[in-house]
Amino acid sequence: MAAAGPAEAAGQAAPGPFAGGSPRAAGFAMPAEWAPHARTWMAWPCREDFWPDLEAARRAFAEVARAIADFEPVTMIAPLALAAEAGSACGPAVAVEAIEIDDSWTRDSGPSFVRHPDGRLGGVSWRFNAWGGKHAPWERDARLAETLLSRLGLPCHEGPLTLEGGALHVDGEGTLLTTESVVFNANRNPGLERAEAERLLCESLGVERVVWLPGDVEEIETDGHVDGIACFAAPGRVLIGSVDPAVPHAAALRENRRALELARDARGRAFEIVELPEADPAVATNEIYCTAYINFYLVNGGLVMPAYGLPSDAAAAEVLGRAFPGRRVVAVDVRAIAPGGGGIHCITQQQPL
Repeated sequence: MAAAGPAEAAGQAAPGPFAGGSPRAAGFAMPAEWAPHARTWMAWPCREDFWPDLEAARRAFAEVARAIADFEPVTMIAPLALAAEAGSACGPAVAVEAIEIDDSWTRDSGPSFVRHPDGRLGGVSWRFNAWGGKHAPWERDARLAETLLSRLGLPCHEGPLTLEGGALHVDGEGTLLTTESVVFNANRNPGLERAEAERLLCESLGVERVVWLPGDVEEIETDGHVDGIACFAAPGRVLIGSVDPAVPHAAALRENRRALELARDARGRAFEIVELPEADPAVATNEIYCTAYINFYLVNGGLVMPAYGLPSDAAAAEVLGRAFPGRRVVAVDVRAIAPGGGGIHCITQQQPL
């Protein structure tokens, strides 16, 4: 079993709060996902009462981890009792870190890493309550971000909002993309005012402008995470799920696109909008099944995308290849992951170089 260890935080002082009280005050900001990674963090599925087929989910997670390991280091977090099993399933290219967890959505329970221009790293530990109290217990996942940052020797900012990493996308030039249906949901931040939310997000992530999308109030698992709706492909360019009338959340996608058309980024630019197909909803096996190709993950030199065994897989890969020229696109079957309500982006968290 390989531990990540504090050596990855080369040049970083001992863990503690950020000088100045917030990442932004200390000069830190969240890098865009296409910025170089030191590694990817994942977590081993372990909630037996959640997954329709836990063993199939574990095999799919291992396949995702091995695909990413072709591009960059990967560490799989697992409870001590499951660490050997995770290591055997993932193979020697994937390290394993023993941390007690409730389940496997590292994008949401792991830290949102921030970086200083001099290369120092830190992280934000958001208040995690299992997507509005949907899956108990969640106490170990609520401690994951702080625990991981401490093991890496990195300063931790206690996020002042209850939300998840899947609610956040940044362009690396001062713009944050997020959704109203998550941030202002009464199951997370009741009574929160928009101006205060923007101030807290900017202070925590080092951004200058928050672009609000409506989200999707009918999406029952995450309440409309942005990483199931839209993401940056580059500063000034946004990918969004195409509005197909056959898709159950077509109305929500239409509203989100309209919000993007009216918005401007931190540099004052209108967004170039690129549509990405949605998977055929007929593939869904339950009501929380994720059919969003937008839930892909950028890695060093590549892109790992969800596949469903459908003709639309190839169409989505073509769009993504054009959106990210020079990157090798790798598709991984997520039909055992999607019943959990997420895709490849939801189960990964990048640690910037």
